[in-house]
Amino acid sequence: MIPAEELRRIAVWSRDLAEGEFEEARRGITMKLYGKGNYICHVGDTLESWTGVAEGLVKMSATSKTGKSATLAGMRAGAWFGEGTVIKAEPRRYELVALRETRLALMRRSTFLWLFEHSAAFNRFLVHQFNERLAQFIALAEYDRMLGSTGRLARNLAWLFNPILYPGQDRTLAISQEELGLLAGMSRQVANQGLAKLADLGLIEVGHGSVTIIDLDRLARYEG
Repeated sequence: MIPAEELRRIAVWSRDLAEGEFEEARRGITMKLYGKGNYICHVGDTLESWTGVAEGLVKMSATSKTGKSATLAGMRAGAWFGEGTVIKAEPRRYELVALRETRLALMRRSTFLWLFEHSAAFNRFLVHQFNERLAQFIALAEYDRMLGSTGRLARNLAWLFNPILYPGQDRTLAISQEELGLLAGMSRQVANQGLAKLADLGLIEVGHGSVTIIDLDRLARYEG
């Protein structure tokens, strides 16, 4: 059973649960470690757990029938995902890959459904989560056709600092140019050029293996 303080640290939704709901959540969560480059799941796999990123970085992607791969989202520590497939008990429609050593919190389906049925606070979190993810994927479909490489990089970076999906996080993230390139579907060199341009515009500050957001609103709207 996950320690209470660790659950509160990695899961913002847990902080609003009633005491009995919180303990039920703790009993239903186990932790699992994935190495860099390891697949967490493939398309069609049955992964029944609702999943949280305790540490690390995860790429969610899909591959078309023609073999073209598209990144759907990058997820940093604090992200929780997979609620739709858990509720519907269906195979995963996307691939999940650990871009660095990653530790996941896995909530068993029975616990998730119990909270879904009994906790108003948990359901409020899910509603906000669904709405934000829907907006994210609509924007993905839109910008994939319209934006250049720097615009795609800006949107992917902004999603990692989304205040609804990652409430209470600071504006600096330890992430490499290679990792950002993988999330945005571009080479490290192109990602490096994009980061330099965004820094020149005053939207971000690039450190050694880190990025600090200066203007999140402008970054999220950048279309260059």
